Amino acid sequence: MNILTDMRERLDRVATCEELDVDASELPVTAVRLSDSSLMELLADIAAIANDAERFQAVLAGVAAQRSARDRGHSGLAAVQGHATPASLIQAITGGTKAEANRHVRMGTALLQELDEATDAVAAGGASTPGSDGASGGEGAEPGGVHPVPLAEMPWHAPLRSALLDGRITSAQHDAIRRGLGEPRVEEAADPAGAAVREAWSLAAEGLITEASSMPAEELAKRARTVRDLLDPVGAEERYAHRFEARSYRMWVDGEGQHRASIAFDDEMGLWVQSMLDAALRPRRGGPRFVTEDERQQADELVADPRTNEQLAYDLFVDVMRAGALADASAVFGARQPGVRMVVVKDAAGRRDAFGHLVATGHAEDGGASFPGSVIDRNICANGSIDVVVDAQGNPLDLGREARLYSGRQRLTLAVRDGGCRWPGCGRPPAYCEAHHCDHFVEHEGRTDIDRGVLLCRFHHMLLHNRGWRITRDGRGPFVLHPPPGEGAPIILESKAAWKWAWDPPPPPERAGWRAA
Repeated sequence: MNILTDMRERLDRVATCEELDVDASELPVTAVRLSDSSLMELLADIAAIANDAERFQAVLAGVAAQRSARDRGHSGLAAVQGHATPASLIQAITGGTKAEANRHVRMGTALLQELDEATDAVAAGGASTPGSDGASGGEGAEPGGVHPVPLAEMPWHAPLRSALLDGRITSAQHDAIRRGLGEPRVEEAADPAGAAVREAWSLAAEGLITEASSMPAEELAKRARTVRDLLDPVGAEERYAHRFEARSYRMWVDGEGQHRASIAFDDEMGLWVQSMLDAALRPRRGGPRFVTEDERQQADELVADPRTNEQLAYDLFVDVMRAGALADASAVFGARQPGVRMVVVKDAAGRRDAFGHLVATGHAEDGGASFPGSVIDRNICANGSIDVVVDAQGNPLDLGREARLYSGRQRLTLAVRDGGCRWPGCGRPPAYCEAHHCDHFVEHEGRTDIDRGVLLCRFHHMLLHNRGWRITRDGRGPFVLHPPPGEGAPIILESKAAWKWAWDPPPPPERAGWRAA
C-alpha cells in the first residue's frame, strides 16, 4: 500500500477518538481520560505516522543534500538558502537538533546512493532499471519487466533500504544497523570471492532487521558492531588498536574552581572500570536478590546511603586510586570482585596468522563488547580460561534437585547462552540478572538444570511472579513467555548474546534474489 494511503488510514483511526479532537492547549487534560486500551492503540498509530513522516523527511533531506553538492558551489540548494551545509538547512526547517539533522541527511544520502547502486546492478544484469516502462523485459522477466537480481550482485545494504521503505524498520534502526555494520573491507570485497563477503554482510543485515523490533536502537547498534567484528576479526583488531591509541586523560580547573577530568578509555579498561562500579553499586541499580545474609545487610546499607549514585561512584573511584594495590578487594567491592569475563567460541579461536596472532573475536560477558584475538590471548595467558561446552542452545550441566539455586558455573553458562535478561526489550546484562526456574521448584518439582533455567533481571523476574506471567519450554525448543490470560499472545524469548550467531546463525532468507525497488 502507498505510504500516503497508510498515513491517511492511521490519521482516520486517530480522528475517531473524539476526546482528542480539541484545541491543542486542552490536549493534556483530555488525554489523561483515555482508557489503557485506547492509549496503547493511539500510541501505536501515532508512532507509525511519525515513522512514515521521518522516512519522508530522510528521503527529502537526501535529495536536498544531493542538490547541495560541493560541485554546485554557491548555486547549490543549501547555499542559495543561506546555509553552509545541507544539515544546517534541514535543522533550520525542522527546528530539531544538529545530530537529528545530520542523521536525516546521512540516511537520505545513503538511500539515494543505494538506489544508484541497485540501478547499476540491475543494468549490469540486463534487466530494466527502476522506473522504466518494462519494455525491455522479454521472456522470463518478472511482472513489470524487472528481472530478479541475484543477491551476490546487489549492494549488501539492499535489504536495509527495502526494510526502511517498507516500514519494517524505523530510520533510527536503519541508521544503527548501517553504521554498526560499516562496510566490508575493500580488499576483500574487491577480491574474486568478494561476492561471498558482500553476501555475508547482507545476511547479517537481514538478521539484524529481524531482531530490530525486540531491542532499542542503541542495543541494535551495539549488536551490529559486534556482528561486524565476528565477520571481520582482522578489522576488529585494527579498530581496537585505533581506540587504544585514542586513550587519554585530561584534567583542568573550571571557572568556578571545580577540578574536572575527562577520560577516554580503551575497550578493556573501560569495561573493567564499569565492572568495578557495577560490583559495588548493583544493589542501587536493581542487582540480584538471592544473596547471603551478610551481603543482604551490605546491600541494605548501600540502598540507605544518602549519597547519589554518582557520588558513590566518585568515592569508590578515588578510594581505589588511593588504596592502589594494597586495597582489600572484598572490603571495597563486596561479594563480587570486579573483572571482565570474555567469551570466545572455541571452534572459531584456533586460526592464527603468519605472525602467530590469534585470528578470532571474543566478547565481554556483560554487554557483548568485542575484543580482538590479541586481547583474548593475553587474558588467557594471565588469567586462564574455563571451558563451557554447549549445544546449539547452550545446555550443559545437570544438578537435578540436589541444589535449590544455580551454581556459579551454571550461571556462567546461562550468561554465555542468554547474554542477559531475556525479557523482550530489556538490555540488562548477566551481572544484573537472576536465574529463573521455568518449572517451579516446589509446585512442579522443578530441576535446577541449565535447560530449565533462564536469566531475568530483578524487575522482570518480580513482574513474572507477581503478575502471573509464565515461561515454558518444550524439550530443547525455544523459551516461550506467556502473558496473563487475556493479555496477549505468547512471545518467543530470543537470546541477547551477541556471539550466539557463532553457533546458531540466522537462516538465510527464503528468496531467489533481489529486485531493485
